[in-house]
Amino acid sequence: MKIAFATQDLRRVDAHFGWAKNIAVYEVSADGHERVAVYEFDGELNEDGNEDKLGPKLEAVADCAILYVAAIGGSGAARVVAKNVHPVKVSSPELIEDLLGQLRKVLAGTPPPWLRKALLKGQERHFALEEETSHGAR
Repeated sequence: MKIAFATQDLRRVDAHFGWAKNIAVYEVSADGHERVAVYEFDGELNEDGNEDKLGPKLEAVADCAILYVAAIGGSGAARVVAKNVHPVKVSSPELIEDLLGQLRKVLAGTPPPWLRKALLKGQERHFALEEETSHGAR
């Protein structure tokens, strides 16, 4: 499962989604994690109301299941959720490594329903042919 982090320093979740200089993306499982991408952004990132700056960030997180942020505006949150990405707001800057460790522990146990749903992102749903035909008209 891919997880994204809004970060200024690539060490902590310490950035507002729209203002983030970096989005770090990790592949995470119960067995481990690995950083697979870092997206860098520049320009007028702290300009409120500039919806154009969100486009490249939305592309960066599109195949992620979860996005950790220090803050996110209503419009940004709606657009992230529309891409089936679950935003998680941290209350104060947290180390990405700590969050990854916590997430791995949860994945190794019994994940809560929202996380089980996030785990399904990008997986095809398969239905048994018998189920489809047994409920249909004959």
